[in-house]
Amino acid sequence: MYIAIAGNIGSGKTSLTEILTEHYKATAYFEDSNNPYIGDFYEDMNRWSFNLQVHFLASRIRQTMDMLADGSEDIFQDRTIYEDAHI
Repeated sequence: MYIAIAGNIGSGKTSLTEILTEHYKATAYFEDSNNPYIGDFYEDMNRWSFNLQVHFLASRIRQTMDMLADGSEDIFQDRTIYEDAHI
């Protein structure tokens, strides 16, 4: 089983992922919140939005590769590589 949780900032994705992971004894993958461009982005969104999104994309690709290598049958993922396609 693979379920991805998507939603806006602060909508409860992480909490829902934690609850479902515990209930189903599954493996959880969470969005990397250690993006070095976050502070710059909120200071000047026009200047730093591309850098921020590229970092998030690279992080999500690495996470996807880790998920594929992990071999867990039941996975809940907080954010995916597909969410930012239209940004």
